[in-house]
Amino acid sequence: MTTVGYMVGSLSATSMNRMLAEALAELAPAGMEFREIEIGNLPLYNRDFDADYPQAGRDLKDSLAEVDAVVIVTPEYSRSIPGALKNALDWSSRPWGTNSFAGKATAVIGMSPGGPGTAMAQQHLRNILAHFNARTMGQPEAFVQFDQEAWVNGKLQDEGLREVLTMWLGAFENHVEMVRAAELAVANA
Repeated sequence: MTTVGYMVGSLSATSMNRMLAEALAELAPAGMEFREIEIGNLPLYNRDFDADYPQAGRDLKDSLAEVDAVVIVTPEYSRSIPGALKNALDWSSRPWGTNSFAGKATAVIGMSPGGPGTAMAQQHLRNILAHFNARTMGQPEAFVQFDQEAWVNGKLQDEGLREVLTMWLGAFENHVEMVRAAELAVANA
C-alpha cells in the first residue's frame, strides 16, 4: 500500500482545489490511499519557534513523515501560491536540517477558473520543492481549468477530465515507484 498525503493550498471548505483533491483520492489506483495533511491550523512561521516547535508544526512534520508521497493541490493567488501553503512549506522545512520533503516523491496539480490554470503557482511551487530536494514529478503537468458543468455537488462528472486525472495518477504512481527504486538502489550500493 502506498500512502499519499495531499495538501490543499486553499483553506476554504468549498475550494475547487479541495474538490480536485477529493476527486484524485476517489480515482486513485488500487494500492494507493490518499489522506489529507491539514495546513489551516498552523500559526505564521517564525524562526523563534525553532527552539521549541509548537504542536501544530510537529503534527505537520509527523503527517509528512507518515506518508510515502505527497500531492500538493494548489490554487493560484496573485500569480503564485497561497500564503497558507507557503507557510506550511516553511514549517515543513524547519528547523534547519529537518526538511520533511527531502527525497520525498511529490507532485503538484491545481485548478482555477482561468485558461492558464495554475501554471504560475505550480512553477513557483516546483522552485520551492527543488530547493527542498523533493523528488517532484516533472511530467505530465496538469493545469485544470474549472468548468462548473464538470462538477455536481462537488463531485466530478466529466468523463474527459476523469480520464485526464486517471492518466495523471498513473504517471504519479510510476513516479513514486521510480523514487522507491532509486532509494533502494542507493541503500544497497
